[in-house]
This record gives sequence, C-alpha cells and structure tokens, in this order.
Amino acid sequence: MTPRSLTLLILFCVPAGYATRPSAPPPAPPAPAYDIVIRRGRVMDPERQVDSVLNVGISGGTIVAVTGDSITGKRTIDASGLVVAPGFIDILSYDPVEPGVWTKLADGVTTNLAMHGGTTDPDRWYGAMARQRPPLNYGVSFFYNQARAQLIGNRYAAAPAALRKQLVATAERALDRGALGVSFSLEYFPGVSPEEIIPVMALAAAHGVPAFFHARYSDMEEPGTNLDGLREIIAYGRETGAAVHIDHLNSTGGTFSMDRSIALLDSARASGLDITACVYPYTFWATYLNSARFDKGWQQRFRISYGDLQLGGSSERLTQESFLEYRKLGKLAVAYAIPGEDNEIALRAPYVMIGSDAILEPGYNNHPRASGAFSRTIAVHVRELKTLTLMDAIARMTLLPARRLELATNAMRRKGRLQVGADADIVVFDAARIRDRATVEHPETPSEGVGFVLVGGKVVLDEAGLHKDVRNGSPIRGSVTRQ
Repeated sequence: MTPRSLTLLILFCVPAGYATRPSAPPPAPPAPAYDIVIRRGRVMDPERQVDSVLNVGISGGTIVAVTGDSITGKRTIDASGLVVAPGFIDILSYDPVEPGVWTKLADGVTTNLAMHGGTTDPDRWYGAMARQRPPLNYGVSFFYNQARAQLIGNRYAAAPAALRKQLVATAERALDRGALGVSFSLEYFPGVSPEEIIPVMALAAAHGVPAFFHARYSDMEEPGTNLDGLREIIAYGRETGAAVHIDHLNSTGGTFSMDRSIALLDSARASGLDITACVYPYTFWATYLNSARFDKGWQQRFRISYGDLQLGGSSERLTQESFLEYRKLGKLAVAYAIPGEDNEIALRAPYVMIGSDAILEPGYNNHPRASGAFSRTIAVHVRELKTLTLMDAIARMTLLPARRLELATNAMRRKGRLQVGADADIVVFDAARIRDRATVEHPETPSEGVGFVLVGGKVVLDEAGLHKDVRNGSPIRGSVTRQ
C-alpha cells in the first residue's frame, strides 16, 4: 500500500466531525480572592498576642483573612523576614499638616490624633482637614487653652465666673460635634483654676471621653513640683470620674522624679482611677521660647543653662543674647534636660504608651520626635536597651492608644489590632533595621526600615517610596452616645 493510500484509509476510518472538533480550553485560574495579600510576614497582633508567620488578606479597607493557608490577591506584597503590625497610632500629635504627615507615614504612623492642642470648633476643623485630604487618619480634641485665650488675654489670671460658663458651653458644643476628648496645658496657662477645670472634666466624663493634661509643673523645685502637678490631676479625675491621660510624662510630671511619679500613678490606678500616660523616646524636650515654661527661674527648674538649648532645625546652641532674640520671635528650642533612665522607668509601666508631641511643620523649626519617635522606640528600647519586647513596643504604639480612645469613638475599636474585621491600617517593617534618622539639625529626615504602609487598605508607602497621590485618611470623630 502506498503512503497516499494509507493516509486516505486513516481519514476514512476517523469518525465524522472528530478532526474538526476544537479541543476544550484549559480551566481559567481562580480570580484573586482579595484586593491585597501580604504574604509570609511575621504577623504581630498585640491584642491576641499572635506572633506567627501568616498571610493577610485585605478587601476594601478591612482585614478579612489572617491565615496560614495560601491565598491570592490582585496585588501581593512579599513580607518574608519582615514584621506585619497594626499601623502606629500617634495619640499625642497636632494638626495633620504637610510636610509632617509624610514623615509620620515613613515612621509607620497611620493615625495622627491632635490630642495635645486641638480645636474649639470640630466642625470647622474636620472640614478644613477634609479639604486638605490627609494621607493618614486624623482626629482632634477640644483645646481648653485655645478657647480660653480667645476670651482672656492674660494667661496668668483666673477666669471669672461668667466666662467660665461660656467656656463650659464651648466645650459641650465641641464634644457634641465629635471632639475625641478635652485637653489642658496647665503649665502654659498658670492662671487656669480648678473652678475652670472641674466643670469641663465633668462634661468629659458624661461624654465618655478622656481629659488630656500637660501638667502644671515640670520639675522638682519647690514650690510646685512634678508630684504636686500629678496629685492635682488625680484629684480632678477622682472628683469628676473622668478618665485621664498625662501628656509626655518624661518632660512634664516625671522629669527627675520618674520612679516616684510612676508610683503615684500606680497608686491612683490601684484605687480605681482610669489614668494613662505617654512618653517620647528622647532625652531632650522642646517648646517655644516665649512660653511660660521659660519664665524666670527656668535654669534652676530644669537644671540647665543657655548652652543646653539648641534652636530646632539648626546646629545653633543658644547664648543669653540669642535666647532673648529668639524668645521675641517665638522660636522653638530643644532642651537637653531629660535623664535617660526616666524613659526606661516610664516604659516599664504597662499603661505608658508612645506619643510624639510633635508634627513637622514648614521651616523645620522642630524636634526630631516629629519624624522618628516610633522607629526610635524599637531601635532604642527594643534592640539597644531591651527595655521592651517587640510585642510590648508594638502594643504601646497601637493597642494602648486605641483602647485609650475606644470609649470615645467606635472607630478606634477597629484600629490598633491586626485581626479579621480590623481596619487595614498596617505597617510592614524590618525589625533588625528600623531606626530613626531625624536629628535636631535635620528633623525632616525620615526613618528607615519601614517597607510598606497601608492606610484604609491602600498602599501609601512601598519599595517605590511614598505615593503622595494616595490620600486615604479618614476622620475619626467622637461617636459614643453620652452617658
């Protein structure tokens, strides 16, 4: 049989239609189950004490899976060898302005709360912030000092009864409109009296929000010591039933007395008072030279002199002449006046959290805590000094501040955790490399070692750097019904 005859025989024997039937297409791969998957990172959730290599699935702005199973996403972030933690919450910051919001993000911060300072008009404040479209979450307190300054020009005089009623009405309106707490800076307004404070704190108690205090004293020189300042605040908390937070305990209320100050707070907590505090991990504080903190006698109170002051954002140490010049200009100066052991003592207390007390503003006349407080906490107090475990440090930067405010707003119950149902505010960092790089001379220098930051499920920082077109920050307003 010839080859041609064999070919015809084969074709004749094949069933009709077989040669022209198309082959079945391969099955389509399954659609990605999540918007973003963070793969094989060291997931750390301080609330549930989870510390395991897991995968995190994110859809919309929410964490919807934390699992050891293989999962797929439209985008996959390889976090092998990195820590995956809740985004850091800066409980003691100021308005989320530029350029400060970007160095906060580079430091792992996803929620910036203006609880030191604040506003008298939350509607106006939140409206202004919404127009600016911050790239991180934001919230604000009612700032008693600001309201008072609008009515009383003299910071050393007590408010008369008629004006006290007006101030209480302003505070109540602010709390009704979503302020997350009330804040007082007693050292800066020495004339503020108990008759002014107690009615506002009673309002805070009724609304279920905390009162934040910059204490009246920052030293151990009589009359008026750190311990006196703390006793004053504790007494207000006991009288009104309001929860209390002590601002930057290492620079106000605890400097040179930290062991005794912590013992005083321990005792107050043991008696049933809801009281917490925060510190920033530096051995120098900063404030404006025209403030009451630099009233006559500051050298003795703070145990420093002109040469221990440095103009923020420069290498210039001050002299008596430059001090007077910059005081007229209202410049901010750094003061090398915090004993290093004070921070270690404070951070051993389980209710002390991290708050930066700063945000970088144009001109850079700032303290480096504006850009590096959170990375520095890990670099110094976890890796170097071993004051804290990594889980403890993360808790003080996430869960503790969330819990401090979750009675004021339901929104904080979804933050500070890395678990199903939590907001997808996430930081991914290298625990061996994360560190602050900001200095007094250059407070604008961003931290390093933070690889990825997500705010509300959107990537704001990755290997390509900051994505300044991603502005996914959400307002956080008081939302709990008045008690």
